[in-house]
Amino acid sequence: MIRAQPFVVDGQQIVSIRQINNLPRPQKEAIYKLLIPPEALLQFGIPFSLTDSQGRPLWECICEPGTSSVTIALRHQRGAPDPVLYLELAETPHNQLEVLFFSIADPTSERFNVDRMPDGRPTNFGTDGRNIPEEIRAMEAGLAPGQVRQGGRLTRRLIPRFEEFVARLGYDRFQAQPLFYHAAILFERCGFAYTMGQGRMEWVHQEFGRGGLLFARLDGSTPFRQPGMEASVRGRSWAIYDGILGEPFTGIRMYKRVGIHAGICTFPEAIW
Repeated sequence: MIRAQPFVVDGQQIVSIRQINNLPRPQKEAIYKLLIPPEALLQFGIPFSLTDSQGRPLWECICEPGTSSVTIALRHQRGAPDPVLYLELAETPHNQLEVLFFSIADPTSERFNVDRMPDGRPTNFGTDGRNIPEEIRAMEAGLAPGQVRQGGRLTRRLIPRFEEFVARLGYDRFQAQPLFYHAAILFERCGFAYTMGQGRMEWVHQEFGRGGLLFARLDGSTPFRQPGMEASVRGRSWAIYDGILGEPFTGIRMYKRVGIHAGICTFPEAIW
């Protein structure tokens, strides 16, 4: 377990996001800045002040009083179209902490417009449309579904920041809901366990094996269902995103216990 000093402001112990959000802006921003890995600042040349040379902020922190959620967006340059780090964190109605969404991207890498249609409409992770030509380009460039740029390879640095943050609030775990197959595998590698869906993930691995149902569906019928894609996490994720399961990839919920690696692996000896 991580033994972390609780957050104390003006003699009062802080035990919830709602309490943090009710603090004066300078105090709550000082707390939320602790979620930003210093490695991200060093890797992308972001000053530790989180401001540019003209003193303009390079991060946005949405943490309104009376709410139980926070959104953080960190950019390497003022006005950059995509953040280096994007994080949504909230308290659930059952008094648990949940990472609703996070991404880490290399802002200097090529952008793939998988998040928008040619006319500019958002795809909402493929639920409201798919920009197939851009998805093919992204896949061929080594990206996974949902990525608009190469990843920043900092997830393993970010997870411990979450752990320390939730420990200082008095929690012993936090939850996450992976939107993609590859995200669930990444969370496994970072020590997460399953609240829901481990059996589903094990079934996916079994059926991508030679002779399995999903293996047979890798028939070349689309660019995302090519033979051999079963061998990698990224290949499987593209096929699942393309609908090879016959239903959306949903119902997977995971959690991370503070300071404990669950040791779960539903895709043994996987290559990314």
